[in-house]
Amino acid sequence: MLALRVCWRRICIISFFEGHRLLPSTHAHNPSERPLHTLTSRRMLLLRTLQHAGRATKCLTHTRSFAVSATTRLSVDRSIYVSKSTNPYFNLTLEDWLFRHKSPKDPLLLFYRDEPCIVIGRNQNPWKEVNLSSAENTGTPWIRRRSGGGTVYHDLGNTNFSIHLSRSAFDRNETGQIVLKAVRSLGVDANLNDRNDICVGKDKISGSAYKIVNNRAYHHGTMLISTRLDTLGDLLRVNKPSLVTKGVASVRSPVRNLQQYNPSVTHEGFVQAVITAFRETYNIRDEVCEVEETEEVKSIPYISAGMEELPQWNWAFGQTPEFTYTLSNTFTWGTVTANIHSKHGMILGCTLETSASTLPVQPNLQGLGEQLSGQKYGFVEEDVLVLEDDTRREVWSWLRNKMSR
Repeated sequence: MLALRVCWRRICIISFFEGHRLLPSTHAHNPSERPLHTLTSRRMLLLRTLQHAGRATKCLTHTRSFAVSATTRLSVDRSIYVSKSTNPYFNLTLEDWLFRHKSPKDPLLLFYRDEPCIVIGRNQNPWKEVNLSSAENTGTPWIRRRSGGGTVYHDLGNTNFSIHLSRSAFDRNETGQIVLKAVRSLGVDANLNDRNDICVGKDKISGSAYKIVNNRAYHHGTMLISTRLDTLGDLLRVNKPSLVTKGVASVRSPVRNLQQYNPSVTHEGFVQAVITAFRETYNIRDEVCEVEETEEVKSIPYISAGMEELPQWNWAFGQTPEFTYTLSNTFTWGTVTANIHSKHGMILGCTLETSASTLPVQPNLQGLGEQLSGQKYGFVEEDVLVLEDDTRREVWSWLRNKMSR
């Protein structure tokens, strides 16, 4: 595995919900898988990210009701895969590898679960979608995935599914019906809404995103079984109405866990139910192939390169669509309004206006705004800034705090 050049803010986690942000239902019970580790040090968070992105994850032991064959040699000759890794960097890359290398004429089904993380859509703004302060405090990474849609939270109480087909055979409603059939077989009276999200009443238990490339397509999504809904809400709660982005904005939706309707539902039970529906739909008889995150698998060039790319600044932040952010603050000497323009993670311009009547203040602020132009948003190299007076230092301290969370 190549060394990862990762800054603490490069950590990401994600979602598979097309245009939807998942929020806990106000009347939902929140069962817990386990508490998150609290890491307040950015140094510790960086270390955790490096370990998370690069380590091999041990296989979980559980009772299965379906035939499986474990493999340390990854191939594309199967139709049903279950990842035994809980490393989101590996799982997202595995999904992409299968999508790019499996023949599109053969239906494919993949399942995986991740350690706690936030996953944002391909065309989203992390400063708009992720509570970066909460993510840092809880040591929760965030990741930009390769498909569109909105931001979601992953943990071991959530199961991710991915259905791959040829573009000509791909039908969003049909793939949605496969998962819906599985959920109903578990005794839950669910339905598909007009966006093909799976709901019980008005509460969402699963949302989806899609990707189409040439003659290939996939539908992937999450299934909330026993996820930490309280943590989900904290990490995805962002209030920045003056940050206006050209990217995809998540739509808030109330959510609940599948276990709130049937407490006996487990990850294994859901996986088996979807496998059964998938086999019936496409006449598949293959055994389930369990994939281990071994060094041999990670040494596949496409997978090693993909795992290295996800935490990099160029992918995590450099793919951020154009946005503007207007904010104001009152100091002892006057009020300052900042207008920041950014694209692909770079500051294109920053204007600073003040109500202060003191003559030198405005030129000083104008100079600071000019220095910020061309810098990485949220990652400004302070040693290139000329902070020659208290006014600039005070304004810069305020801006730095606002851009970093």
